[in-house]
Amino acid sequence: MMTKTTPVRVRFAPSPTGYLHIGGARTALYNWLFARHEGGTFILRLEDTDQSRLVSGAVQAIYDGLLWLGLQWDEGPDVGGQYGPYVQSERLGIYRQHTEQLLANGHAYRCFCTTERLEELREYQKLNKLPPGYDRRCRNLSDDEIQANVRAGIPSTVRMKVPLDGQTRFEDEVRGPVVYENQVLDDFVILKSDGFPTYHLANVVDDHLMKISHVIRGEEWIPSTPKHVLLYRGFGWEDEMPKFVHVPSILAPGGGKLSKRRGAAAVTDFEDMGFIPEAVRNFIALLGWSPGEDREKMTLDEMIDLFTVDRINPKGAIFDEQKLEWLNSEYFKEMPATELLPRVKPLWISSGLIPESYAHEHADYLLAVVDLFKSRMHRTTDFVELAGFCFRDPEEFDEKARNKHWKPEAATWLRSLADRFAALDSFAEANTEQALRECADEQEVGAGKLIHPTRLAVSGLSFGPGLFELLALLGQKRVVRRMRRAAEIIESDNS
Repeated sequence: MMTKTTPVRVRFAPSPTGYLHIGGARTALYNWLFARHEGGTFILRLEDTDQSRLVSGAVQAIYDGLLWLGLQWDEGPDVGGQYGPYVQSERLGIYRQHTEQLLANGHAYRCFCTTERLEELREYQKLNKLPPGYDRRCRNLSDDEIQANVRAGIPSTVRMKVPLDGQTRFEDEVRGPVVYENQVLDDFVILKSDGFPTYHLANVVDDHLMKISHVIRGEEWIPSTPKHVLLYRGFGWEDEMPKFVHVPSILAPGGGKLSKRRGAAAVTDFEDMGFIPEAVRNFIALLGWSPGEDREKMTLDEMIDLFTVDRINPKGAIFDEQKLEWLNSEYFKEMPATELLPRVKPLWISSGLIPESYAHEHADYLLAVVDLFKSRMHRTTDFVELAGFCFRDPEEFDEKARNKHWKPEAATWLRSLADRFAALDSFAEANTEQALRECADEQEVGAGKLIHPTRLAVSGLSFGPGLFELLALLGQKRVVRRMRRAAEIIESDNS
C-alpha cells in the first residue's frame, strides 16, 4: 500500500465516449486540487480500449472542458511525460505482456466460450432466477485442451481466476473498510478476443506503471475495486496498491439521476447558460466536499489550501442550480468590470445588440454598463436580457408595470420631466434627482409617481439599478427621447 511518504501522483482517466459532464469534471477537480495541495502530479490518461463506444471529437471536448475550468494537467497525451504513452490504445503490447504474466503464474486462464454460449447461459440464469455470472467452464481446461484450441484458431478471451472462497477487502479513504465475499465475484474478462484489454486490466496496469498514489473516482467504481485488488495481488503488487478514494454521486434536486437539463450537460454548456468557470469550479468543489466553517465562496488558492480527502462526504450531493446561480452572482459582484466585460461583450455582439465596431469605439460605455449592472446579475446572459436597453430603445414594456404606472396623467408628467431634463447643463445623478423632485412638487404628486413611469419609459422594465444612476449612464439625449416617446405611447393607448 502507498505510504504517507510516497510522492502524490493522481490521474483523471476519462473514456472519450462523449462530452465532459459535471460528474467527470468534479472527479478531475478533486484530483487536481489534491495534487496541488500535496505538491504532486496531475495526470490525464485517455481510456479508449472500448473502441465500439468512441465518439468523434470527444477527446477535444474533454480537453476543452478541463481547460475551461482551469485544470491544466502535468502529464498527458498532448504534453507527454516519462510514463507515457497516455492513451490506452497505444499501450496494447504492455497489456498483452502483463496478461501473459498472469496466465503463467496461474492467476488467469483462457476462455474459449463463444458469445452465443454466454448469451444462452445468461438466459438460462435469468429464467431460473440464478445469480448472473460466468459458470467457469474453461477454468480447469488442461494444457493439452488449451493448446489444441489455440492451434485450431478458436478465438479466446482471458479471464481472471477469482478465489472461490474467502474475502477480498480494501480500505476506502472515504467510507472505511469495504469487504466482498469472493464467492459473489465473477471470473471477469481481462483481455478480449480482439487483443484489447478490459477496463479492469488496463486500469490496474497503468496505475501501477504510472506510479499512481491515490485513485480518486466516483463511487460507481466501488464494485470494481475488489477486482482491481485481485489484479494487484495476481501481479505481486499488493504492497504498492494506491489508496482508494470513492467520491459520492451527484443527484438531481429531487434525488435520483441528473437529467441533461439539470446538471448532466457538457461542462462547456454551462458557459452558454451564462455561468463563468470560476463559479462552476467553486460549485462542483462543494458537491461532496466541505472546506469547513460553512465556507462556500472561495478563491482557487483557498480551495487548494483547504482540500483534503478526509473532508469528502460519502453521502450523495445534490445539484442545486439556485446555489450555482448565487455563486455566479457573487463572483460578478467582486469581479472588476474590466475582467467581466470580455465575457459579456461577445454575447451583446452575437445577439445583435451592438456591432463589433461599436464595442471598440465605446469601450468606456460598455465598462460602465457592466459596472452598474454586475451586482444585480446572476448569469452573463442576464446582461443581454436585462441590460439590452442600454444599447437599443425598448420596443416592449413590462405589461404589469405599464398598467399600474402609465395612467393617462403619466403622459403629462413624463413630458414635463423630459423638458426639465433637456434643459439641464449636467446630467449627473444629483441634477436629475433634483429635477424630478421639483417636477413632482409642481405636479403635486409624490416623487414615486414620476420615478416608476420614468424607469419604465427608459428601460421597458420595472426594476433595475437606481434610477438616477441609470439615467446618468444612458445619457441625456437617449433619456429625453425615450421619455417623450413613452408619453406618445400613453396618449395613443388612451385615445
